[in-house]
Amino acid sequence: MLMAAVTFMACAKPAQEKQVSIAGQLEARLDSIQKKGYMCGHEDATMYGVTWEWNENKCDIFDVTGDYPAVMGFDLGGIEMGDEKNLDSVPFKRIHDEIVKQHINGGIITISWHPRNPLTGGNAWDVNDTTVVRSILEGGSQHEKFKQWMTRVGDFLKTLKTDDGTPVPVIFRPWHENNGSWFWWGQQLCSDEEFHGLWNMLQDYLRGEGLDNLLWSYSPNLDGNWTEERFMKRYPGNDRVTLIGEDAYQWGSEEDFVKAVTADLDFLTEFAKKNGKLIAMTECGLKNMPDATWWTRVLKPVMDKYPICYFLLWRNYKEEYFGPSPGLDCAADFKKLYDTDNTLFLKDIQ
Repeated sequence: MLMAAVTFMACAKPAQEKQVSIAGQLEARLDSIQKKGYMCGHEDATMYGVTWEWNENKCDIFDVTGDYPAVMGFDLGGIEMGDEKNLDSVPFKRIHDEIVKQHINGGIITISWHPRNPLTGGNAWDVNDTTVVRSILEGGSQHEKFKQWMTRVGDFLKTLKTDDGTPVPVIFRPWHENNGSWFWWGQQLCSDEEFHGLWNMLQDYLRGEGLDNLLWSYSPNLDGNWTEERFMKRYPGNDRVTLIGEDAYQWGSEEDFVKAVTADLDFLTEFAKKNGKLIAMTECGLKNMPDATWWTRVLKPVMDKYPICYFLLWRNYKEEYFGPSPGLDCAADFKKLYDTDNTLFLKDIQ
């Protein structure tokens, strides 16, 4: 009997010591960081800004604070076409290099994808046809084309490695804002079953390619009226999601924004707690910052109430910006945000 017990323990030990995936390591790191506060992120932070182009070595947040965002966002729109530059005219070589650099510096990376419309040839915002998702699922007229698109996405993601060949951990955030109807994968453009098929097809392919460095984020848009029944209709499932995001912009009044974000984060916090998930403000901002105190007066008091691990401001561009820049009136308030103890930038997580 004793010998049998010893033999069983010896056989069980390797399973107990199973190596955690790179995505699993990132999940643990995000959970640990969240206990200290929430990280600041910025889309295309080192790619271009309010007054400069992608071929310059700058960063608006650094120029305001002397520090880089802890999270940097990048987009793969255009990679599916075999293009050299993404939909914002940034070379994919540059995106690759900035992702690896951010990782080496101790930062976090998140990647979204705005693929073109595979059925019409339009962009991601082409919603003139409600059969696009159906057309790319197995048996659809565009299925073979989309398989090639997934291959190109996977091929790029496989290049995200350090010099020693270690894959870079990435928060991967496809099919975002699906509860809206401004993308061809949106609420009114496909059925719940078709959306699940779309999510599963991409995820199963990338997992099958051995990309265990992807932490999958499900990121619907600001809703303001979530119920568990409604949320679950498109939720991919606990085995397919690690981080639940919220894309929340103030397009209308401050009062409506705060009310909707509070309602959503109340719901998402409880849902995440019950299901063992991380939450984040995966996109947020106020376009062109007409309110110079918005950072500390509106956004921060809401975020302070919830266990989010990061918030990501959308890009800064000369005609449309969501982050600070030295010449903007909001720069001083953003510096105040930076100086608070629970807002974390790159130096805080290195």
